[in-house]
Amino acid sequence: MATIELVTIINAPLQRVFDLARSIDLHQESTGATRETAVAGVTSGLIGADGEVTWRARHLLAWRDLSVRITKFDQPHLFVDEMVKGDFKQLRHEHRFEKAHEGTRMRDSLTFTCPYGLLGLAVEMIFLKGYMERFLKERNKILKEVAESDRWREFLPAT
Repeated sequence: MATIELVTIINAPLQRVFDLARSIDLHQESTGATRETAVAGVTSGLIGADGEVTWRARHLLAWRDLSVRITKFDQPHLFVDEMVKGDFKQLRHEHRFEKAHEGTRMRDSLTFTCPYGLLGLAVEMIFLKGYMERFLKERNKILKEVAESDRWREFLPAT
């Protein structure tokens, strides 16, 4: 099992960052390199408790589908999505949010396991962990840019 832990400090209010992190539309924009698209379940707007989405994206030279469900939801501090169908043996992404002096501290904890026993473990450690970490860092970079600018209004409903 591989684990990736990231901390991103975002100069924006807690609720805004929480909502942007669960925005299907921002997710699609932030994953331009893989052309990730929501194709089933919640396909736009904000995903919430028990919501499910299927993503289609080009990863590692092939089109792949990954379906996840929100299994824990504590607004605006935590949500967890877990794979219900996809290429991994197991995938769990925990998103935590807390107030910080600079605005909001966003913590990602992604754990995943490849199938195929020892071969999967080798791929996981040699290649896939770095690939997934770069993917998450790029997504977080774009989320941060949007949250810290007026662009957040494009992705969140008026309140």
